[in-house]
Amino acid sequence: MKKQSNRSFLKSITLCAIAFFTINLSFAQDKAKQIDQLMSRYSEYGQLNGSVLVSEHGKVIFKKGYGLANMEWNIPNQPDTKFRLGSISKQFTALLIVKLAEEGKLKLDVPITTYLPEYPKATGDKITIHHLLTHTSGIPNYTSFPDFFKDKSRNPFTPQDFVKTFQDLPLEFTPGEKFNYSNSGYFLLGYIIEKITAKSYEQYLQETILNPLKMTNTGYDHSDVILKNRAAGYEKRGKAISNASYIDMSIPYAAGSLYSTVEDLYLWDQALYTNKLLSPASMDLLYKPYIRTGDEAYGYGWFLGEFANGKDKLKVIEHGGGINGFNTIISRLPADKNLVVILNNTGGTVLGEMNEAIRAILYNQPYQQPKRSIALELLDVFTTKGLKSGIDTYQKLKNDPTYGIKEGDINSAGYQLLQTGKTKEAIEVFKINVAAFPKSGNVYDSLGEAYLKDGNTTLAIENYKKSIELDPKNESGKKVLEEISKKQ
Repeated sequence: MKKQSNRSFLKSITLCAIAFFTINLSFAQDKAKQIDQLMSRYSEYGQLNGSVLVSEHGKVIFKKGYGLANMEWNIPNQPDTKFRLGSISKQFTALLIVKLAEEGKLKLDVPITTYLPEYPKATGDKITIHHLLTHTSGIPNYTSFPDFFKDKSRNPFTPQDFVKTFQDLPLEFTPGEKFNYSNSGYFLLGYIIEKITAKSYEQYLQETILNPLKMTNTGYDHSDVILKNRAAGYEKRGKAISNASYIDMSIPYAAGSLYSTVEDLYLWDQALYTNKLLSPASMDLLYKPYIRTGDEAYGYGWFLGEFANGKDKLKVIEHGGGINGFNTIISRLPADKNLVVILNNTGGTVLGEMNEAIRAILYNQPYQQPKRSIALELLDVFTTKGLKSGIDTYQKLKNDPTYGIKEGDINSAGYQLLQTGKTKEAIEVFKINVAAFPKSGNVYDSLGEAYLKDGNTTLAIENYKKSIELDPKNESGKKVLEEISKKQ
């Protein structure tokens, strides 16, 4: 009888386990279906062309490609398609630096001139490795330099030579004083890695991270190398798509030179929960909120935020990336080992919005359904049919519930018009943003810039002042007002 009882007990446990597994599998399948429907709609509306992977509790529940990796050959995106990562690369660079610190080969709190003795001491003696990692160095961001993309981005540089293009510039603020995103800082980190290891950044990355994690579909991108399953990069202008402009990959370097797949980034995510690469104490250094960036904070190569799940606030560790023709995001919720990775190859799009919607699905929360972008329609009409047609189109579409006004999209459309000399059209587009988002300092700043380019100094000053009133940290707006006052 006792043996029979044990068998019955074990049978009951087994049945319960099967039922539990079946229920969990059903929930995962339901969430995967919702994610697919969501991303398919984004793809249908021309806002997604790439690959997506989602894992829940450490297990992949969804991965799929949307749109085309190569539009000329009609080759679809897949989970193993390789995309340029842009600034997602920074988290790899940060880990390499912390690894060197763990091994006692560098210190995070000493001046960078300790490792770069040729760097100008007037500024280099004030800047530490920690400042570079947290974007608090005050070094001007080289990708923000006037005509950077036209004059420098297409030319190959050695790390040593490229550092010389910004090392003598005055600091924008006292190191450690505030956060200001700077690719220059992460470029310097790559150069420091090379100085300390006597290896190229690429080689040290391969040996320290990619080989141990078997990330065989990740690496330093080189335009001249034949790379299987590489996605081509495209840019959108309204509804028109063109090949992305060329950038020599020696320029993004340790700040944004890597390529990967959604599948390999899952391997990376999983490894960050282990001690394969760093000790627990060193790993924790990556995720400390060293400085506020607004609603978030910045660690070492990661933005740190929170997600409200009922009464609980879960830590979010994430980073986005953008480079000619590509837009990317990786978002992690360590408490539940949840992950969202989206890699897109048609330039800038609303990946943050997509990420938030997927996160809501994972936690059974409501989320906004995708809407067609009114910005895409307006950019197309303003560009091809002119001012009046653009205004008429907006009046027609603004009350259509299938269309949405998104601040970033409208702002991008306005700047694309501004850059092609369609200043009046740009002003109308920026005015739409001001009406839709009256509490955003950025929309007034953009409108002020357009008025200034149009020669309307009075309205430019008015909008810049409003921008600074709403956003007292708008230093660029303050500089513009100073320059205008000097000329008057």
